[in-house]
Amino acid sequence: MIAVADTHALIWYLAADRRLSENAHRFIEGAVEGNESIGVSAITLVELVYLTEKKRIPAEMLARVFAEVQSATSVFQVIPLDLDIVQTLPRVAWDAIPELPDRVIAATALHFAIPVISRDARIQAWEIKTIW
Repeated sequence: MIAVADTHALIWYLAADRRLSENAHRFIEGAVEGNESIGVSAITLVELVYLTEKKRIPAEMLARVFAEVQSATSVFQVIPLDLDIVQTLPRVAWDAIPELPDRVIAATALHFAIPVISRDARIQAWEIKTIW
């Protein structure tokens, strides 16, 4: 696994949305071409369910994400939220990254020592490498 994608990066890539930066798009495409995988934290899937329930994400996008991460050929692989990641969470200061899903994504990247694909300014300002 070469990176972990945050929620926006995942859905914008799948939707071919122009808000995904060119650099992030090239990185993901490079992973596809190199037969590498990009992690998707389980908290991202929880967040997408929540955003769908609040009508901020169309149900079709949630179904598309689920289909994508369940595909054996997908570049995106789900990373379970396990004890190791939870124990890394305190290393991600809540005042630096206050939103819980973002903290979990940052802790996941920190645990695996990989970058985060994210446009989030707080994640980018923190001590972990980001791709955007």
